[in-house]
Amino acid sequence: MKNKIIAGNWKMNKNQEQTIAFINDLKPLVKDTKNTVIICTPYLDLEQAVCLTAGTNIHVGAQNCHWAESGAFTGEVAPSMLKEIGVEYVIIGHSERRQYFGETNKTVNARTKAALEAGLKPIVCIGETLQERESGKMEEVLASQIKEGFEGIDEEQLRRTIVAYEPVWAIGTGVTATNKQANDAIAFCRKQFVELYGNDEAQKLYIQYGGSMNASNASGLLLQSEIDGGLIGGASLDAEKFATVVNAHKN
Repeated sequence: MKNKIIAGNWKMNKNQEQTIAFINDLKPLVKDTKNTVIICTPYLDLEQAVCLTAGTNIHVGAQNCHWAESGAFTGEVAPSMLKEIGVEYVIIGHSERRQYFGETNKTVNARTKAALEAGLKPIVCIGETLQERESGKMEEVLASQIKEGFEGIDEEQLRRTIVAYEPVWAIGTGVTATNKQANDAIAFCRKQFVELYGNDEAQKLYIQYGGSMNASNASGLLLQSEIDGGLIGGASLDAEKFATVVNAHKN
């Protein structure tokens, strides 16, 4: 069984003072884990986070990047800018980006390719809405997000990529997919990668579950055969709660 990858997505939360306090609190709580620990902070906290986590087992990620190296893209950040300050990971295609900022499978694909070319490790988000699930379109939506989102990405690049399955209806709602729902959906996603890349690559691929994973339900979710970790939202804002999720699975 794989060690897990646990990433915290802070979203638009925490200033620099709060970032310092959080990281100092977190370091001793996760220092003995064999799981990979990632914190994805707002842009303005990234450099501070990179400095504070140097020499620890905590990695730093951003929450988005652009597909262009430079240009007239007001308000955007190039992957190379993130790489330059020591960022290792970047979340791409989160449902909130799709919902509020017009992200599409095509732009997710472009951003993922740009991140990979810059040497970052993308965490690519996929997931269906409640309406899509209830109307029987979950598999169609997930298959499309995977096929279009990973077009032109080769096997070597896939090995540097993480996928996060986040049912949109469970993000920030307190409603979590059951262990079986999450495991079955991720199993379906993995089958799509088998078709695209073969069984060996698909089995190596880390697919996280996201969507109200927290200290109370993480253990059950992380015990599921298909779930390789978690992309944590609200529970990642408190060091003790986040550490509980990180330490919920021990090999």
